[in-house]
Amino acid sequence: MELDPPFADLFDYMANSQLAPWLEPLKATLTEKLQDKPHGDQARWLRALNSLPDIQTEHVTLTTGRISASAMALSDEEKALVRSGLKGLMPWRKGPFELFDIHIDTEWRSDYKWARINKHISPLDNRLVLDVGCGSGYHCWRMLGEGARRVIGIDPSYLFLMQFLAVKTYCGPNAPIHVLPVKIEEVTTNLQAFDTAFSMGVLYHRRSPIDHLLELKGTLKSGGELVLETLVADGPTGYSLMPEDRYAMMRNVWYIPSVATLELWLRRAGFREIHCIDVNQTGLDEQRTTDWMQFQSLKDFLDPKNQSLTIEGYPAPARATLTAKKP
Repeated sequence: MELDPPFADLFDYMANSQLAPWLEPLKATLTEKLQDKPHGDQARWLRALNSLPDIQTEHVTLTTGRISASAMALSDEEKALVRSGLKGLMPWRKGPFELFDIHIDTEWRSDYKWARINKHISPLDNRLVLDVGCGSGYHCWRMLGEGARRVIGIDPSYLFLMQFLAVKTYCGPNAPIHVLPVKIEEVTTNLQAFDTAFSMGVLYHRRSPIDHLLELKGTLKSGGELVLETLVADGPTGYSLMPEDRYAMMRNVWYIPSVATLELWLRRAGFREIHCIDVNQTGLDEQRTTDWMQFQSLKDFLDPKNQSLTIEGYPAPARATLTAKKP
């Protein structure tokens, strides 16, 4: 995969911004991942992406549940090519999207989460935003729709990058929004560049949650806001559930803290103005199998006789979102 043009606009922006220290390391990382050591399925995904027809989008919507693009009229052949190309990028995990009346019914109704938290975070107008663990970029588009100056999402999945590029083809090829197939460890340390950093659905995958919080803090300017969403468990300050092996059939879940413990972790990491803005039990209408994600989903991860428990016997997934400021 060629780095130019997908990232040319971002590279130009970085060269003249506080992101400049990250520019050359990022170019080297992307060259290694996308050119020198490409993913085994990259060629297949690129064929699907490149099969999408050139269509002049008439209208884009970023402020409602479905990120959507529409056009006045598509031929049956064009619509079939769009559908085929998008299906070639399955499974679709985060969304939903709607491109030319083709509804990509993703596993997660990510719009539910956005609706729960959007009114409780600092306004994103003219902010430089980082979304860690962004998936295919659904929330990045919502952040742009809220007026962010530029949004950069990072997620190591190559498939998520291809899905994002498919959506960007029709929702804004030149829009100031990017998804990079990198981990937060590959972001230059202590950039102090972003006005807002999101980490949603990442912390419980980290062997060292405090290190993750410190990495996030390092990306932020002084006064910047962290929006942190993660699995939580009931318990007092200091309590954290550590699964014996899997949790809800996920192998890489390490720590599921109580909300009070999570607040303590944030304080110990040096954050201030810490607020829990939402606690929500994940429902079967929010995470489920669809025609666009045909593998097992939440209902398969719960005890069939008691859906308040995971299949391993732990409390079923509940998630909290907290905001915090960097001094």
